Parts: sequence; structure tokens; C-alpha cells
Amino acid sequence: MAWFVVLGLVVTMLAWRLVTVRGRDVWITIPPLLGVLGVASVLLWSTVPAPVPGAANVPGMLGVLAIGAVSGIALYLGTLVFVGIAEHVPAFARQTAVAYRRAGTADPRRELLLSLLLAVPGEELFWRGIAYRVGADTLTTAAVAAAVVCLLYVVANVPSRSLPIIAGALVGGAVWGALAWWTGGVLAPLASHILWTGLMLARPPRVSGLEVA
Repeated sequence: MAWFVVLGLVVTMLAWRLVTVRGRDVWITIPPLLGVLGVASVLLWSTVPAPVPGAANVPGMLGVLAIGAVSGIALYLGTLVFVGIAEHVPAFARQTAVAYRRAGTADPRRELLLSLLLAVPGEELFWRGIAYRVGADTLTTAAVAAAVVCLLYVVANVPSRSLPIIAGALVGGAVWGALAWWTGGVLAPLASHILWTGLMLARPPRVSGLEVA
């Protein structure tokens, strides 16, 4: 099943190339692709054994959801702090300004729906779902699998050529990977990712460099 993980990595990188090089609309390119990867991951779910949870006492479903929600809020607050510091780096401030200026011209309802219904579930089902399962089944330990999946997740987003996206993939990938390892499943990282994305779209960080050309 490693072939599917490699395929998902390659097509994600190619999709970002279409956005950055060919000028394709990111919202009609990336979310549908991630949605397809998510559906395919579910279809392949039973072919890979579930990883053993990394925590000594794994809470019930409500507990897992609560852990995901708390981490999503914490990640959002951490993002606000990080952006406040990183915007003093010219390259980061410029790219963040461009990203928010583009977002300001898009339909926020479309962004919210595509993100929460396609992009986020697709990403989690693929990366912290099937990719993590494959890694946990083939690598030395589940913790190593979570780290490798986080690295591949960052690599997949490098062709975006966006420092904010790459930084988000690094930090978010580490948090969601740790949640997948700790709970042994995709539910906690999915809850965390959905809440973080929803907050980022509803109340984005203030960027003083929005006037940067």
C-alpha cells in the first residue's frame, strides 16, 4: 500500500505546481484532489491494520474529540502569536499579505465549504489516516511513522512556494501527527484540523503588511 502514499504525495505536488506555475485557481484544484484522496483512503482503509495507540489510556470518542478540539484552539492561538512575530520577516509578511489579499477577493462561503467538506477531511484521511497506517505497519515504530508522515506532508506542500503554507504544514503536521499517534486514529487530528481551519477562515490573523504589493 506504500504505492498509494507515494501516488498521493506526487499528485499533490503536481497539483500545487498547476497552481503556482500554470496559474490554476487553488480552490478548484487542491480541495477536489484532497477529497478524492480522502475517499480513496476510506476505500483502502481495511487493507492496512490500525496502529496501536501511543497513549497508555486512550479516552473514549468524546474524549478524543475533546482532545482534538482543545488542540485545534491551542494551535489557532499559537498561529496568531507566530504570525505576529513572523510578519517582521519581510518574505513571510509579503507572502502572507498576498495570500490574505487573494482570500479577500474570493467567496468566503465557498472557501469554508471547500475547506471543511473536502480539503481538511481529505488531508486527514490520507495523511493521518491511510499514510500513517501504512507507516505504522511498515516502519520500526508508530512514532517514527508519525514523524515520517509529517515530513512527507511538508514536502507535498513545498511546491506551493508559500512560506505560510509550508510553515502551517510543518507545525500542523507535527500536531496532527502526534494526535494520530497518541490516540491511534484519525478522529482527533480531524477535529483539530477542522476547528483550526474554521477559526483561521472566520477570524484570520491580523497582518500589518496587507498593503505590501
